[in-house]
Amino acid sequence: MSEVPQNPDAEVPVDWEGAVNARHVLGSLYRMGRQEWLTETGWRQLRRDGVGTVIDLRTTAERRRRPTDPPLGEGAAAGVEILHRPVEDPDHEGYEDYLAPALADGAPYPNHPRYYPSTLHHFPDRLAEVVRAVAAAPAGVVLHCSAGRDRTGLVVTVLLLLAGRRDLVAAQYDAGARGINDWHRISPVPHPHERHLVGEDLERFVGGRLEALESFVDSLPDAAAVVRLLTAHGVTEAELTAVRAKLGLDVP
Repeated sequence: MSEVPQNPDAEVPVDWEGAVNARHVLGSLYRMGRQEWLTETGWRQLRRDGVGTVIDLRTTAERRRRPTDPPLGEGAAAGVEILHRPVEDPDHEGYEDYLAPALADGAPYPNHPRYYPSTLHHFPDRLAEVVRAVAAAPAGVVLHCSAGRDRTGLVVTVLLLLAGRRDLVAAQYDAGARGINDWHRISPVPHPHERHLVGEDLERFVGGRLEALESFVDSLPDAAAVVRLLTAHGVTEAELTAVRAKLGLDVP
């Protein structure tokens, strides 16, 4: 993935006030960073664009507001169903094994596409639950984690592969990685483990992630491989058809 294909939908942020790293993916699917960054106007704009479901991929401990988040009136998110579908489980008996490779690399949590295979190995049922939630959503869907980069990137990658759109995978991840890097420059809360990067440092940071992403994608070479993965963990053919429709594909 030395040259990232162009994907205007990934490169142009959506205009939801307060949203960080928010982008259109495909069809009626969007992505962003933590939902708490949205203002009341941002929630109205999200609904205006046809979104009816927000799927939060974070762990329970991460789902909290910060003093710097914009104040929201009661009912600011009315009309939007917010679902908690974490892609990892800290209470899982294998969680320490899941964390071990990242800790060995000096990262406090899996924050790189090189850990995507480990997520699928330890928590394939969690991924399946996210896909089922996308299928069941009656309108547009936003996926988000904290930064809108890695856990969101994993789910977006799998859904794009399901749609047969490998050509969009690199551009989506590239935009998400650069988008949250831009936020680190102006964030009122400095990130405890990352900093704003520029020039060659940024290109090395993004390039290494795209190489790892390519290796992950090679492990799921076609839509059929994704279908086998998901159906093995309870996703039905009807749900897969519904997801494809969400992604703007013509389905029977």
